[in-house]
Amino acid sequence: MGEHTAVPRLTITQDNQFFFAAAREGRLEIQRCTDCGALRHPPGPACPVCRSFAWDTVVASGRAVLHSWTVLYHPKDPAFDYPLAVGLADLEEGIRLVADIAGVDHDRLEVGLPLRVGFSEHAHGEILPQLRPRDPKEHTR
Repeated sequence: MGEHTAVPRLTITQDNQFFFAAAREGRLEIQRCTDCGALRHPPGPACPVCRSFAWDTVVASGRAVLHSWTVLYHPKDPAFDYPLAVGLADLEEGIRLVADIAGVDHDRLEVGLPLRVGFSEHAHGEILPQLRPRDPKEHTR
């Protein structure tokens, strides 16, 4: 997939390596400050709340609701199927995640749509989070 793509390869750093490694194993891990407990995404070297450099990770439930989205038609890149929906989702842990949306007609997208995070292969063979409709029977906390 994506052999002739313009999509750049992932930039892996010591601050985000855990995120991509977990995604390859089907887990959504979020960075947490071990001093104040604040969650942060995308990952970074210092806590935006207390400025601590100490952190660990927590495994997120994957349950979310759609906060906003856009549907892309251009420019078309062979790494993606178009039209491509990209969403901003509120995870139940209190942070937001940007990811492709799959498994739902674009005209059925609406703010508050229950979603779950799955994983899908993207350009260059990377495994990244993907937003999918949540089973209505799946309950939230």
